[in-house]
Amino acid sequence: MKYRQLIQTQRYQISALRVAGKSQRQIAVIIGRHSSTVGRELRRIGTSDYDPEDAQHQSNVRRRQAFKWHKRVQCG
Repeated sequence: MKYRQLIQTQRYQISALRVAGKSQRQIAVIIGRHSSTVGRELRRIGTSDYDPEDAQHQSNVRRRQAFKWHKRVQCG
């Protein structure tokens, strides 16, 4: 299975569904993701109030800081 990050729209859906009182599993079914993905997303923020803008910002920071492997060319 190929890894895909949550997109901003899905983060806003998570926020709205949390306010509506939906469970983690119900949210996962609605947005088409695994319940552990939703749970991991909610735990990353660490507060009871999930802010999708802050979550997207933190995702962008993690993505920019992620290690990227580059093939080194051997000379000589």
